[in-house]
Amino acid sequence: MARLHLFDLDGTLIRGSAAPVEISRQLGLLDEIGELEVEFSTGRIGSPEYARRVHALWVGLTEAHVATAFETAPWLMGIQDVWQEIRGEGDYCAVISLSPSFFVERLLGWGAHAAHGSLFPEVPFTRPVEPEGLLSPAAKVSVMNRLCAEFGVGSQNCVAYGDSMSDVDLFAAVPVSVAVNADHHLADRATHTYTGGDLREAYALVRSAL
Repeated sequence: MARLHLFDLDGTLIRGSAAPVEISRQLGLLDEIGELEVEFSTGRIGSPEYARRVHALWVGLTEAHVATAFETAPWLMGIQDVWQEIRGEGDYCAVISLSPSFFVERLLGWGAHAAHGSLFPEVPFTRPVEPEGLLSPAAKVSVMNRLCAEFGVGSQNCVAYGDSMSDVDLFAAVPVSVAVNADHHLADRATHTYTGGDLREAYALVRSAL
């Protein structure tokens, strides 16, 4: 039976940072995004308010900014190698992230079978963010279920990789999980824990246990 490997983006594939932070870095708005990240991570604002304020913050955003943010982000090593190996095994790999879809979907070019993020309008922005297109931690499970149906994989054959409390619902929905550079709040809920800078090493924990 094929497996579906589900990867979080912020703090997981991007070590110690997040797509909104890397995008804001290109616009010289690190202080502003830092304040928003704290409000969101502490639960003072939810996904709709966070997205609305990020959208307003990025009024000058261009495709060039997004491309540079993607290229210079502190990615884990070995991402494309792992996804190539997953594909070679006849399995599937997907990214599910709360970050903007226009950034997350760039990972399709690295070999992900699917990449789902919060639906933002195209860059540069000419339309507002539609709340119904935003993802939440609980919505990650809904996306997983859709992908399972699409690929013909049962949830009992899914593996999740994440780093934060936004991955708790997903970890609870799968039998195997890997906490990647995570604090104890998530690590205590994971099948495996990994600290380091190479996704190949995190993936090896799963392979060795199969």
